Amino acid sequence: MDKATSEVEYEQMLLSRHGLLTRRKGRRVDGVMERSAYVLLSRIRVQGPMSIGELSDAFDLDASTLQRQTSAAMRAGLVGRIPDPAGGMARKFRITDEGARLLDEEREGMIRSLGRVMTDWPKEDISAFAHYLRRFNTDLERIDGRPWPRP
Repeated sequence: MDKATSEVEYEQMLLSRHGLLTRRKGRRVDGVMERSAYVLLSRIRVQGPMSIGELSDAFDLDASTLQRQTSAAMRAGLVGRIPDPAGGMARKFRITDEGARLLDEEREGMIRSLGRVMTDWPKEDISAFAHYLRRFNTDLERIDGRPWPRP
């Protein structure tokens, strides 16, 4: 997997969470994971297990919205609930093996699609584009006060 294209994919996913791109309905549309599940799983993968409160703070969404999203992800077998590893009272959500597999599959498909779009781009241009997307996202995060952890 091309590192620069992988960076572009990740930054594009982060950009999409700001609502600048089209949203899809349903968990999978034509074999594509729903955007909210894709972003939810991506955040949990980078940060580790998270409670509803932590997810609410991270996404600036009401707990009820996160309850619906995590419930749908649980029904789909993408996440499971575990006791807080730090011993806290709140249960946390973690990615299941199936959720990780589907997230990897989705991300690889996105990277392939981006690769087709940028097939004639020099590697330097792809790296510069990833840099500018990351810069744009981190500036949005700074303004919003919600930094997104990166791998």
